[in-house]
Amino acid sequence: MYITLSNSDPAPLYEQIKKQIIEQVVQGTLRAGEMLPSIRAMAKELEISVITVKKAYEDLETEGYIVTKQGVGSCVAEAGAEFVREMKLKAIQQHWEQGIAGCRELGMSDEEILRNFRLIMDVE
Repeated sequence: MYITLSNSDPAPLYEQIKKQIIEQVVQGTLRAGEMLPSIRAMAKELEISVITVKKAYEDLETEGYIVTKQGVGSCVAEAGAEFVREMKLKAIQQHWEQGIAGCRELGMSDEEILRNFRLIMDVE
Protein backbone atom coordinates (compact mmCIF):
# COMPACT_ATOMS: atom_id res chain seq x y z
CA MET A 1 0.00 0.00 0.00
CA TYR A 2 1.33 3.42 -0.96
CA ILE A 3 0.09 6.65 0.63
CA THR A 4 1.42 10.13 -0.10
CA LEU A 5 0.37 13.23 1.78
CA SER A 6 0.47 16.77 0.51
CA ASN A 7 0.60 19.98 2.53
CA SER A 8 -0.74 21.84 -0.52
CA ASP A 9 -3.93 19.71 -0.53
CA PRO A 10 -6.66 21.58 1.36
CA ALA A 11 -8.10 18.27 2.64
CA PRO A 12 -7.06 17.24 6.16
CA LEU A 13 -4.39 14.56 6.34
CA TYR A 14 -6.80 11.89 7.61
CA GLU A 15 -9.08 12.58 4.63
CA GLN A 16 -6.14 12.22 2.25
CA ILE A 17 -5.35 8.83 3.81
CA LYS A 18 -8.99 7.71 3.57
CA LYS A 19 -9.31 8.79 -0.04
CA GLN A 20 -6.16 6.97 -1.12
CA ILE A 21 -7.12 3.77 0.68
CA ILE A 22 -10.58 3.84 -0.90
CA GLU A 23 -9.03 4.44 -4.35
CA GLN A 24 -6.72 1.46 -3.86
CA VAL A 25 -9.67 -0.74 -2.87
CA VAL A 26 -11.61 0.34 -5.96
CA GLN A 27 -8.60 -0.23 -8.25
CA GLY A 28 -7.99 -3.65 -6.74
CA THR A 29 -4.56 -2.73 -5.39
CA LEU A 30 -5.93 -3.51 -1.93
CA ARG A 31 -8.03 -6.68 -1.97
CA ALA A 32 -10.67 -7.92 0.42
CA GLY A 33 -9.03 -9.46 3.47
CA GLU A 34 -5.68 -7.76 2.90
CA MET A 35 -4.12 -6.41 6.07
CA LEU A 36 -3.41 -2.69 6.39
CA PRO A 37 -0.35 -1.41 8.23
CA SER A 38 -0.90 -0.88 11.94
CA ILE A 39 -1.89 2.61 12.99
CA ARG A 40 1.50 3.14 14.60
CA ALA A 41 3.42 1.78 11.62
CA MET A 42 1.55 4.01 9.17
CA ALA A 43 1.97 7.06 11.40
CA LYS A 44 5.71 6.40 11.62
CA GLU A 45 6.03 5.81 7.87
CA LEU A 46 4.09 8.99 7.00
CA GLU A 47 5.72 10.95 9.83
CA ILE A 48 2.38 12.08 11.24
CA SER A 49 0.43 11.70 14.45
CA VAL A 50 -1.02 8.34 15.48
CA ILE A 51 -4.26 10.24 16.17
CA THR A 52 -4.50 11.29 12.51
CA VAL A 53 -4.15 7.72 11.22
CA LYS A 54 -6.53 6.45 13.90
CA LYS A 55 -9.17 8.96 12.72
CA ALA A 56 -8.77 7.78 9.12
CA TYR A 57 -9.06 4.09 10.11
CA GLU A 58 -12.07 4.78 12.35
CA ASP A 59 -13.87 6.59 9.52
CA LEU A 60 -13.01 3.82 7.05
CA GLU A 61 -14.39 1.23 9.47
CA THR A 62 -17.56 3.24 10.16
CA GLU A 63 -18.13 3.58 6.41
CA GLY A 64 -17.65 -0.17 5.86
CA TYR A 65 -14.36 -0.15 3.96
CA ILE A 66 -12.22 -1.89 6.58
CA VAL A 67 -12.68 -4.21 9.54
CA THR A 68 -10.58 -3.95 12.68
CA LYS A 69 -10.08 -6.88 15.04
CA GLN A 70 -8.55 -6.34 18.47
CA GLY A 71 -5.07 -7.83 18.61
CA VAL A 72 -5.06 -8.66 14.90
CA GLY A 73 -5.26 -5.31 13.10
CA SER A 74 -7.25 -3.80 10.27
CA CYS A 75 -7.99 -5.37 6.91
CA VAL A 76 -10.04 -4.50 3.85
CA ALA A 77 -13.65 -5.51 4.40
CA GLU A 78 -15.04 -8.28 2.21
CA ALA A 79 -17.81 -5.98 1.06
CA GLY A 80 -15.53 -2.92 0.84
CA ALA A 81 -14.88 -2.99 -2.90
CA GLU A 82 -18.49 -3.80 -3.75
CA PHE A 83 -19.68 -1.05 -1.42
CA VAL A 84 -17.40 1.48 -3.12
CA ARG A 85 -18.60 0.36 -6.54
CA GLU A 86 -22.26 0.71 -5.53
CA MET A 87 -21.65 4.19 -4.11
CA LYS A 88 -19.97 5.29 -7.34
CA LEU A 89 -22.78 3.82 -9.43
CA LYS A 90 -25.32 5.67 -7.29
CA ALA A 91 -23.45 8.96 -7.82
CA ILE A 92 -23.25 8.34 -11.58
CA GLN A 93 -26.97 7.59 -11.70
CA GLN A 94 -27.72 10.86 -9.90
CA HIS A 95 -25.60 12.79 -12.42
CA TRP A 96 -27.40 11.11 -15.31
CA GLU A 97 -30.77 11.92 -13.77
CA GLN A 98 -29.74 15.56 -13.43
CA GLY A 99 -28.56 15.62 -17.04
CA ILE A 100 -31.77 14.05 -18.29
CA ALA A 101 -33.82 16.53 -16.26
CA GLY A 102 -31.81 19.38 -17.82
CA CYS A 103 -32.46 17.99 -21.30
CA ARG A 104 -36.17 17.74 -20.58
CA GLU A 105 -36.18 21.35 -19.35
CA LEU A 106 -34.86 22.23 -22.81
CA GLY A 107 -37.78 20.36 -24.33
CA MET A 108 -35.74 17.48 -25.71
CA SER A 109 -37.52 14.23 -26.49
CA ASP A 110 -36.29 10.88 -25.22
CA GLU A 111 -35.02 10.13 -28.72
CA GLU A 112 -33.00 13.36 -28.79
CA ILE A 113 -31.57 12.62 -25.36
CA LEU A 114 -30.56 9.10 -26.43
CA ARG A 115 -29.06 10.41 -29.67
CA ASN A 116 -26.92 12.91 -27.72
CA PHE A 117 -25.91 10.24 -25.24
CA ARG A 118 -24.80 7.97 -28.09
CA LEU A 119 -22.80 10.85 -29.62
CA ILE A 120 -21.01 11.39 -26.31
CA MET A 121 -20.22 7.67 -26.01
CA ASP A 122 -18.78 7.53 -29.53
CA VAL A 123 -16.46 10.48 -28.84
CA GLU A 124 -14.71 8.70 -26.01
